[in-house]
Amino acid sequence: MKSVNRRQFLKISGTTLIGMTLGGTALRANAQEVLSEDDPSAKALKYVAKSAVDGQMCKGCAYASGEGDNLNCALFPGKLVSAEGWCAAFVAKPS
Repeated sequence: MKSVNRRQFLKISGTTLIGMTLGGTALRANAQEVLSEDDPSAKALKYVAKSAVDGQMCKGCAYASGEGDNLNCALFPGKLVSAEGWCAAFVAKPS
């Protein structure tokens, strides 16, 4: 086994620490939680996970983007909204 001197050890350790930090930050950026109806911003906009208004769901709103059951919403940064949800700020996507 090759011997590692102090300078090499510090260089490898520093590089490893930076890689772990940046990797962890990237993973946290992609991991978003689903918006809860109890969230203060959700309450302010009367968000519900299941729309009761015909023809108005998050998947058809101009503020929502993405595909699938949960979408990104410009009104709730860092949170995902239900594609079947609704809030008082609903604006239909342009045709």
